[in-house]
Amino acid sequence: MAENEIVMEVGENYGEIKMGAGWFLTITLTSSERYEKEYVEIAKERSGQKKGRFNLNPKYVRALGEALVKFADKNGL
Repeated sequence: MAENEIVMEVGENYGEIKMGAGWFLTITLTSSERYEKEYVEIAKERSGQKKGRFNLNPKYVRALGEALVKFADKNGL
């Protein structure tokens, strides 16, 4: 595996990006029992523990992805 290769795994309702030093960026489609609504959780995890997370309305997921690609292109990332 090349040193700069990014490892991603995407399945139904779940995705993860291996970042290094045991850290993963996880994307999960989940639902709230309390509010009976679906949401997307983006979290930074290590050893199964979520260290930071952000919940996103599913209707904005594609827009976020497109904005991230545009941001990367404009900033040479």
